[in-house]
Amino acid sequence: MQKKALNRSIALVVLGCMGLPAYAADLKIGDAKSDLGELSVSGFVRAKYQDKSWSENDHNLSFDAARVNVDYKSPKVFGHVEYRCYQYEKLCDFSTLVDAYAGYNINDKHLIQAGLQPVPFGPGRFWESNYYGGVITQIGLEDVHNLGVKYQGKFDTGTKLELGYFTGDGGSYSGPYSEDASRYTTNFVKPEDPTLTHLDEKNMFIARVQQEISSLPEGVSSSVGASYWYSDIENKTLNETGDRKAWSVFGNVGYKDLTLGLTVGQNDVDNKDPINPQASLMGSFDDNFMVANKGMFYTADVSYTFKNVGKLDAITPYAMYSSYDKSEDGYKNSSRNLIGVATYYKDLAFVAEYIMGKNDFLIGGPADSYAEGSDGKTHKLLNLQLYYNF
Repeated sequence: MQKKALNRSIALVVLGCMGLPAYAADLKIGDAKSDLGELSVSGFVRAKYQDKSWSENDHNLSFDAARVNVDYKSPKVFGHVEYRCYQYEKLCDFSTLVDAYAGYNINDKHLIQAGLQPVPFGPGRFWESNYYGGVITQIGLEDVHNLGVKYQGKFDTGTKLELGYFTGDGGSYSGPYSEDASRYTTNFVKPEDPTLTHLDEKNMFIARVQQEISSLPEGVSSSVGASYWYSDIENKTLNETGDRKAWSVFGNVGYKDLTLGLTVGQNDVDNKDPINPQASLMGSFDDNFMVANKGMFYTADVSYTFKNVGKLDAITPYAMYSSYDKSEDGYKNSSRNLIGVATYYKDLAFVAEYIMGKNDFLIGGPADSYAEGSDGKTHKLLNLQLYYNF
């Protein structure tokens, strides 16, 4: 009851921000360089229009989502809260906390932060330049936010090191459909079907190192990196403990306004489930789905930014290839590929994306898409979004 009351209160704040047009400069108090620091509020309101090859029910412009960020910055102490609400059937019927952490700057190169925060796995929070995201977000390895503590250090050699320990996930919030999957991040969730195994991920040890490459020609920038994830997978149904072992290697190269990125890795989950050792129940965005325990994943992304085009601030076309190649014999691979363009004008952004999904539950696939994958069809989604950023 307390969590639902909190969700309703924060949703009211979100709705209040949606109704008050403001510029970024109007939503800051204080000075980040002073001892008292600076408190700021930012976010977006988003509308969408979608055309789905598998449905005729979404041909209308509607409110999609809102985000509110509250940030505090000072020379030593900082903090960040992100909360989002979405519309499925009515305004903000799904809402969720994304981040809530505080940190301390040891000096200008080293810091420590604790709370609900992004997990340092892969090249960053987002592995692509698009707005919809890749299929690995549904595997629970990309854009993951869990509860824990993290150290970050930057060194004169151009090396960035992050070490994290996460006790568990960020919990479930408010949604119309699912008891435990009302969350932003894809985590292991409590099953609504009593025949399925209940898993919980705990004691996550995660490390990421990134290295800038120096002595490159003028206008060229590049970096490479790797990350590793080890955690306990508690089988609450059978009172056993398995584990997850995942790794990724990644790199990017930029030349002026062109950026290329590539991420490759492996997911390996031992769920201690003798009935279904090949797949585990996970969930996010108020939906449950099975995910293959073992597989290789790939994400490739390219984007180019045209700046100051007429009255527009920028136009950025981009493309993405994203795939989860499952190790289990007979399991069909899941993929999500995308081409799109984003246009920016002051506080407004317009996004047009054409998305192709195969065995992708979010793009028209069946419930077993990320596990066995029983659908051989490629489904398509035209996703149009309009953002107002504040």
